[in-house]
Amino acid sequence: MAKPKNGRPRPDTKKPEALRSIYARVRREFSAADLQRYTEPEPSVPADQLLAELEAIDRSARRRRSPS
Repeated sequence: MAKPKNGRPRPDTKKPEALRSIYARVRREFSAADLQRYTEPEPSVPADQLLAELEAIDRSARRRRSPS
């Protein structure tokens, strides 16, 4: 590893040919099972419910901050 003038080692920079081979290997090893993980729907909260909960939190915080 080459050292620049400030004495800290520089990280090795990969040449474009090396990066191409790395990307090609990763593409070959990426399977349909790997992709399936990203295509399955995840449980979620409806937007209306989320908005109602956030508004309730906001109202509660405003009540605590307002001088009585």
